[in-house]
Amino acid sequence: MEQYVSYYESPLGLITLAASEEALIGLWFDKQKHFGATLKAPPKPQERHVFKLAKEWLDCYFSGQAPDFIPPLTMLDSDFRCLVWTILLSIPYGCTTTYGEIAKTAAEKQNKPHMSAQAVGGAVGHNPISLIIPCHRVIGAKGNLTGYAGGLARKQWLLEHEGLNLRHK
Repeated sequence: MEQYVSYYESPLGLITLAASEEALIGLWFDKQKHFGATLKAPPKPQERHVFKLAKEWLDCYFSGQAPDFIPPLTMLDSDFRCLVWTILLSIPYGCTTTYGEIAKTAAEKQNKPHMSAQAVGGAVGHNPISLIIPCHRVIGAKGNLTGYAGGLARKQWLLEHEGLNLRHK
């Protein structure tokens, strides 16, 4: 599979976008954890239609609006991680959820009696399409800001940008 890369300058620093022929496969802040994890070979710097859509999404988001579309995405990982990332896509703009709530939903979708919040946390932390798959909207059970691959300062900025007033607890 051919892979491509493009860049976007955000209020929080440079963002690297990665795509296959038709879909976004990565969106990372510079120097975040797991940067480039979905890239299998050096990607080609080449503008693709999906990058245009992703940049329109980012422009809308950073202008303070809730984007009303999602560019085409391809999640490249285990079934479990992809399930968790799909659940993340359902968290509305300006809202948060907890690892435990995601674990409960994942367990229900897999017809299991329970799911580990820690396992969910690992999947959330490895999300390769930051912002669009909104892992920044996941907080701790007591409402505290917990890990974010892009850094807690970015997570707090993103949540406040969406109208939430959360402080490190």
